[in-house]
Parts: sequence; C-alpha cells; structure tokens
Amino acid sequence: MAQIFKPGADTVARSILVAIAVAPFALMAACYAIAMSPHMTDQGVTVTQPVPFSHQHHVGGLGIDCRYCHNGVESSTVAAVPPTETCMTCHSQIWTNAAMLEPVRQSLALDTPIRWNQVNRLPDYVYFDHSIHIAKGVGCTTCHGEVERMPLMRQSSPLTMQWCLDCHRDPAPNLRALDEVFATDWERPKDQDERGKRLMEKYHIHVANLTDCSVCHR
Repeated sequence: MAQIFKPGADTVARSILVAIAVAPFALMAACYAIAMSPHMTDQGVTVTQPVPFSHQHHVGGLGIDCRYCHNGVESSTVAAVPPTETCMTCHSQIWTNAAMLEPVRQSLALDTPIRWNQVNRLPDYVYFDHSIHIAKGVGCTTCHGEVERMPLMRQSSPLTMQWCLDCHRDPAPNLRALDEVFATDWERPKDQDERGKRLMEKYHIHVANLTDCSVCHR
C-alpha cells in the first residue's frame, strides 16, 4: 500500500494544532506587553516646554526645595505649577537678558501665564491627591524620579494602574520619615522593610482598603 502522508506529517499536524491553541494567548500577551511598554505609557519621554527649565540646575545645582515652586503639594490634590512671579523673584536679578527667558519676561509684562506642557499625566477618571501621599511619607522622587539629574523634565514612572496598585498593596518600601519626603538624595536604607512597617503604623496606613476602586476612581 502506498504511503499517503510523509513521515513528518504527524509532527507538522501536531505543531499546527499547538500553534492554534497557543496563538490567542500569545496575542493577548503581546498586546499587554505593548500596552505596558514605555512607547504607550510615555515613561522616559522628555516633554518640550516653552522655557527649557532645568531641574538639574535648580534642584541639583542650587538646592531649591520642591515646595518653593510647587507650593500646593502639601495641602492640595495638585502640586501646582509656579506662577511667573515665582520665577521672577530670581530672574529679575540674574540672567535678566537671557534669550531663553524671554517667554518669562513676556508673561510678566502681559500678565499672561506661561503654558507649560504637562509631563506626568493621568486619565481624567483617576483621582490622585498629592497632599495625602506627602502626609503619609511618600517622597517626591518615588514617583517623579531623580529630578535633580534631569536637564529637562521627563516622566520617570509608568503611572499605570498596576504600578499604583503594587504600592497600595505594599507601601512599606516607599515610605520615609516626613523630614525626608522632599530630599532628592534620599536612598532606601538596608532595613527599609522594617522601617517601612513601623512608618505604616505611625502614619495609620491600612492596606485593607487601599485597593478599593473608590480610592482612585471617584
């Protein structure tokens, strides 16, 4: 009797069946990987601004405290972008004729705010309160990265739902003493796990409800 199928036909058939079964899961995994990639989350993307403000210079070089410019961070949901008058407290005295600062001078002269481009953007359906995170010992660099090394500001963290939930489930690794919250040179100590647990008790942080939908979606 003549052989209808070649010796490798069974292997080919099995491979095709396995591929058909695996393909949907591989497609879903690929879609998830793309959705979580920096290309989609904008992590690491430097945003062009009307004035090339350098955190590296102002924070890292001059040592200006975050709250000098972002004065709403301890009491408001938003950190607040500094008004032109804040910039001019220094630049009415130094670099007064610098070409790059012309938009700042025009803003003051015309009483028109500078239109800064938002770097860290969350969807409109996400509620985020800066003040409560500050009050509970979450440092600026935990979310915003090493701003003192950024010539131009970029989004340091993915800001995805999973990223937020990871911290809400276990905030201890990210907690600091309140006098270290604004320290850009803070480094996680070796005993951070134990310190974090003690700070959770001190700040009355209870993770049981931190992952409730209503915490971030109101």
